[in-house]
Amino acid sequence: MTTTRFVAKALPRQPGVSGWAAMLPPRQPQAGLEGKALADVVIIGAGFAGLAAARRLSQLDPALRVAVLEAGVIGEGPAGRNSGFIIDLPHEVSAESLGSDSTEHARRDIFKNRTAIALAQGMSEEHGWGPEVFNAAGRYSIARGAAGDHHLRDYAAQLTRLGEAHRLLDAGETAAFTGSTAFSSALFTPGTAMIQPADFVRRMADALPAPIRVYENSPVTAFAREGSGWRIETPKGQIAAGRVILAVNGHATSFGLLPRRLMHVFTYASLSQPFDPARLGGLRDWAATPALPMGTTLRRLSGPEGDRLLVRSRYTYNPTLTVSDGALARAGRLHDRKLASRFPMLKGLAMQHRWAGAMALTWNSVPVVDEPEPGLWVAAGCNGVGATNATANGIVAAERALGHLSQLGRNFQLAAAAHPIPPEPIATIGGKATLAWKEWRAGDE
Repeated sequence: MTTTRFVAKALPRQPGVSGWAAMLPPRQPQAGLEGKALADVVIIGAGFAGLAAARRLSQLDPALRVAVLEAGVIGEGPAGRNSGFIIDLPHEVSAESLGSDSTEHARRDIFKNRTAIALAQGMSEEHGWGPEVFNAAGRYSIARGAAGDHHLRDYAAQLTRLGEAHRLLDAGETAAFTGSTAFSSALFTPGTAMIQPADFVRRMADALPAPIRVYENSPVTAFAREGSGWRIETPKGQIAAGRVILAVNGHATSFGLLPRRLMHVFTYASLSQPFDPARLGGLRDWAATPALPMGTTLRRLSGPEGDRLLVRSRYTYNPTLTVSDGALARAGRLHDRKLASRFPMLKGLAMQHRWAGAMALTWNSVPVVDEPEPGLWVAAGCNGVGATNATANGIVAAERALGHLSQLGRNFQLAAAAHPIPPEPIATIGGKATLAWKEWRAGDE
């Protein structure tokens, strides 16, 4: 009898130290998996998708025995490297322009995004997390020149047609909240939730109710069909379960799943040392995505030691799911230049933490929630909006695992299948060229 078996050819590696995790007290991990265990559902991965899946399973069946396996320490993986935007309006790194979808598609996208926000907000309110963890503060899209200004005006017009609240800001109004005259305009939309991503996923994992069990430092090395169920293996233990949700985004390809369906892209971030807030006017807490796709994301964070600035920019195509020290250093130098050009009044402010985070994009920017084998569900394809899309993917994977069909699930059924990407080496050559061209087109945005 042939056994279906999936073996990890590599385990996740995290480039650099995430500033989000470094700002928090050291995590006391939950115990790792040792020996043999039983579960109704095993979730592999404790990022946005895996934790959302666990939350949704608990809502649908509170008695369900769920085991969540995390390869490392929660908050140090890709979810804890996110920029912390749970965005409600259409916004995809891989899209040609913001708001370019049809009205019907845009409304389904907004419903998906707000379903993800509702799950996160529900946990925050239930457990009394403060605004430093989850804050429904909205976000700015920010421009540095005529091209960005034009893009924001066009996007605002589309939001008007959709009936979505927004406010355009001129250069003076933009300077008033950023404390800098380096920007030409901005667009504020109130529906985005801002999180401290490492703190959020830590708290989310710790708040999951029994009989859910979370195991940290328990990388899955293989899983295989065993009768009508599955056997999941880690270095020190194994779990037998009826169903498996693989919620590891691009790492799914390490198990041989989703061949030629995911493009592996890394994005880079730097977090400054604390500075005296008197050095920079404007608001002390704000977050801005770029007016043009693949521009520069900024966040200002207040804290007891002073304020910090986060700069996220640069995208690289990495089919091996690894990032070199040189790539991290080059991105860091770019961030230093962007910080200096936008906030010259902070001359001499050094970056304290630099890191990269993995993304998985599909060719046609659609999510992947598939059942490649009976009882095995795969959730992948964050498409550059990880906190939002991964959360929604996890919700739908959990619902499908239990045979539940919600409106979100119906909307996912309407999505096209992920188009195959070209074979190697065409995929890598094309991926790198496309990213370089899009970054060039974004210019200094």
